[in-house]
Amino acid sequence: MNPYYVMIAQRANHRCEYCQAPEVVFNFPFEVEHIIPISKQGATHEANLALACRSCNLRKGNRISGVGVGFDTEVRFFHPRQDQWNEHFQVDVESGQMIGITLIGAVTVAYLEMNSPTQVTARQLWIRLGLFS
Repeated sequence: MNPYYVMIAQRANHRCEYCQAPEVVFNFPFEVEHIIPISKQGATHEANLALACRSCNLRKGNRISGVGVGFDTEVRFFHPRQDQWNEHFQVDVESGQMIGITLIGAVTVAYLEMNSPTQVTARQLWIRLGLFS
């Protein structure tokens, strides 16, 4: 297990810091990921580490930005240490859809595929169970 796991998981309240998935419903610990990847000169330091579910971590890969729909400019992804989640995302509790309310949020939702059918179905269940706030 990652030596930073306990500290990072506690700081994240055992939720994916990108999609807010609750770790408690998975049968294995979430991953400690580099917000700025080592391949892009990111450091292995608590200020550059985030708790991520497998889905978000795999889809993020070594990217830190993407091109927004309808825009020609590169927009950085949500940064869990610099940004406040509620300022960039909302969840439609009826549909389970994740909504990016800023360009940063919208690009992050799109690239991390936070509204894939599997993600939405799981989020709807978490909402019904009171595990998603």
